[in-house]
Amino acid sequence: MGAHSDDIEIGCGGLILSVMARHPATSVRYVVFSGDDERSREARASAAALSGLSVDIHVLDFKDGLFPAQQPAIKSVFEQFKADYEPDVILTHHTLDLHQDHATIGAMTRQTFRDHLILRYEIPKYDADLGGANAYFPLTERVARQKARHIHEHFASQRGRRWFDPETFLSLARLRGIECNAAEGFAEAFHLPKATIAI
Repeated sequence: MGAHSDDIEIGCGGLILSVMARHPATSVRYVVFSGDDERSREARASAAALSGLSVDIHVLDFKDGLFPAQQPAIKSVFEQFKADYEPDVILTHHTLDLHQDHATIGAMTRQTFRDHLILRYEIPKYDADLGGANAYFPLTERVARQKARHIHEHFASQRGRRWFDPETFLSLARLRGIECNAAEGFAEAFHLPKATIAI
């Protein structure tokens, strides 16, 4: 679940690349909640390149920056997806993300999928809201660099932003890799709200 066309790749692109390399038959559903024509094309091309042929891509047209005002309609979309899809894990925004669109999608995910494993990813931005994480996915250096290249190559519309640079994504992955003592020094961080333990 991503509010904008590059959020999924920034937040958990390394995890997706790793899972698809190890388990290529994995079924992936991408839901991007906003995107004009250009951003929609970028999202679709990126998702297909990242996840392969098993990806089911949905790019919706909610108004960027105004998700809180569109909550009833967004909630209806969540309920539709819940009715026809039973995911093993859901990757979504952190509810404490200070971008209003991100927080709305994170909250709606938790409210809708109450019995599922939810990993909340993080997005670096000007708000300085990254904070601490409680779950990590170590990345190989190859995957960390592949993710950074992928984001920069597939989202040309964002290249004019000062923060949108492969070094940004590598730097965050390096810091998170230090925190979890990753073997190759890179990781993605997640916030795990709850988990059910089965033995």
